[in-house]
Amino acid sequence: MDFSSFLTSLATSFVIFVVLMFLFTWLSRKPGNVVVYFPNRILKGVDPFEGGSRTRNPFAWIREMMSSTEKDVINMSGLDTAVYLVFLSTVLGILVLSGIILLPVLLPVAATDDNIKSASKNTTSKGTFDEFDKLSIGNVTEKSPRLWAFLVAVYWVSFVTYYLLWKAYNHVSALRAEALMSSEVRPQQFAVLVRDIPAVPNGQTIKKHVDSYFESIYHDEFYRSMVVTNNKEVNKIYKELEGYKKKLARAEAIYAGSKKGGNGEGTRPTTKTGCLGLFGNKVDSIDYFNKKINELVPKLEAEQKVTLREKQQRSALVFFSSRVTAACAAQSLHAQMVDKWTVIDAPEPRELLWSNLKIKFFERQLRQYLIYILVALTILFYMIPIGIISAFTTLSNLKKLLPFIKAVVDIGALKTVLQAYLPQIALLVFLAMLPKLLLFLSKVEGIPSESHAVRAASGKYFYFSVLNVFIGVTLSASLFSTFKTIQDHPKEIITVLSNSLPGNATFFVTFVALKFFVGYGLELSRIVPLIIYHLKRKYLCKTEAERKEAWLPGDLSYGTRIPGDLLVITIVFCYSCISPLIIPFGVLYFALGWLILRNQALNVYVPKYESYGRMWPHIFLRIVAALILFQVTMFGYLGSKKFFYAPFLIPLIIISLIFSFICDKKFYRAFCNTALEVASHDLKESPNMEHIFRSYIPKSLSSEKPDEDQYDALSHVSRTESSV
Repeated sequence: MDFSSFLTSLATSFVIFVVLMFLFTWLSRKPGNVVVYFPNRILKGVDPFEGGSRTRNPFAWIREMMSSTEKDVINMSGLDTAVYLVFLSTVLGILVLSGIILLPVLLPVAATDDNIKSASKNTTSKGTFDEFDKLSIGNVTEKSPRLWAFLVAVYWVSFVTYYLLWKAYNHVSALRAEALMSSEVRPQQFAVLVRDIPAVPNGQTIKKHVDSYFESIYHDEFYRSMVVTNNKEVNKIYKELEGYKKKLARAEAIYAGSKKGGNGEGTRPTTKTGCLGLFGNKVDSIDYFNKKINELVPKLEAEQKVTLREKQQRSALVFFSSRVTAACAAQSLHAQMVDKWTVIDAPEPRELLWSNLKIKFFERQLRQYLIYILVALTILFYMIPIGIISAFTTLSNLKKLLPFIKAVVDIGALKTVLQAYLPQIALLVFLAMLPKLLLFLSKVEGIPSESHAVRAASGKYFYFSVLNVFIGVTLSASLFSTFKTIQDHPKEIITVLSNSLPGNATFFVTFVALKFFVGYGLELSRIVPLIIYHLKRKYLCKTEAERKEAWLPGDLSYGTRIPGDLLVITIVFCYSCISPLIIPFGVLYFALGWLILRNQALNVYVPKYESYGRMWPHIFLRIVAALILFQVTMFGYLGSKKFFYAPFLIPLIIISLIFSFICDKKFYRAFCNTALEVASHDLKESPNMEHIFRSYIPKSLSSEKPDEDQYDALSHVSRTESSV
């Protein structure tokens, strides 16, 4: 990409961002759009325009976000969101402190050398260089003492990263402890998840077996157990029943609306009884849906009883009357053999993956290894098409391979646009296809909770992104552009590839700029959700529930958002010393991310679960992995420059590993388990154990009948068997 194309890309992206920001200011102040731009506030019962949000100043929202506190974020969107913002601010701090030294030092050191001019006269390669290469390490001659500046810069970036990551780990650890010490009653703090229940002795039920085992260990602190059941059939009936209830509400709303149209009696809606309501006999909708509901209610109740009595699994939730006892149980070895009585912290009721709880210990281990192999194969196979995309979407390569398009793409304006956006857009679209597959594979492992599955999918997506986007694009672009040189002079492969590395910086600078200007502009303006909401409201939504469903925003989607951010920090790290001009773009990416996503956290997104910062160790480990990749890259690159002091970077790699090890030993255990000193803090009121217990009953097994016998059936409790 030449300099003019880069400037065109940057200017266009910036203009798009400014336009989208002004659209956000204008559209978010209109009353009809409040549910799209302030859904989190609405659901929390907070006035959307509290604090002067009605002002027409397009930068007023920035002032509001800067004045908000971390406590505001936790109150509105939970600790997980606050921890994510700590991640963004930490990386922002690393890049700012790094850039303060690297930019004024490395740019003059590189710009005042003449390696590119000399190489263009003497090299056998016909590679081309642009203005950016003169400001990169590629312009420094081999064995030059100037390379000392780049080696020392690697140490500076690394130690800044160590310092700020240590501070962030301390801070997040304190936030997690403070949240878990809260005097509020949270059901998951009084429960543990028990898997791998051994064979039941003759004459006992699974329920009685679990009760007697935990009562013998914990005595009066044990409250009750809930045996997990196979809910596949009851879930199916419940889902069908809920579907008919929604259809009935919709039909009644349509009928009520027809009465307001001038016809006092109104027109009763009709539906067809066949597939998808498109075929079959036409019947009165209200009568038909009422009939179906009346048929399904007793069917559901019968299936609930069958499920609770005959479809019990060897897994259970066990409840204790004390937070300390539950914390002790979750981190204790209960059986001599690890494949029996496996006890872990209970996830929140809303994030349990019920179908995974029954999977046995060795089956979980086998699934995990098989999924790892499958993901590794996916990464390898995906590298092939991504490498082809990165090579073929480069305009110069397209013209070489497809000469007949030369006349079209050489048109000035079209050429500039294609050079600026084609490779980056193709890459972003291709990457968007993967996250759901990785989340599905993570759930197949047998993971018990949604948050754990998201963390696992996020890790897979990060390694996929680094291997395919960063390494894959870099190598494929270099190999493609220099293949002829390597073929003619195979001994020059290392030199040719290392010399090509700085040239890829412009691709990644444009990639990062496109993500933060266009990506964050669309995030802030919410144009797509706004259009979808208004279309649904006008043409599809008839009931209040349907309208609410149309504007519910979901959560921050950590499974895809965090790997994307980690990919950017990996790219910026690895090119920070090779081409320091990438640092300001990294700063802009994380600064805008922190600002815009803070706004979205306070106003828009609604968390699906709360894991109290369990994502942080995952984030920390991958930032360190990105740092080590950066150190290895610089070691290899300085070696290719025949700089004899490149081995001085080897101790730095070892220091990074030691730093990660120390942080793991100091902090990680408290993120896996709740410290007893944290769990022992007093509550503001005595816990309602019945309420805690009932919060874990799946919706498909809950009942509206208040009688005691029905409740006992639903909760697997027999008063003669239970300890309470």
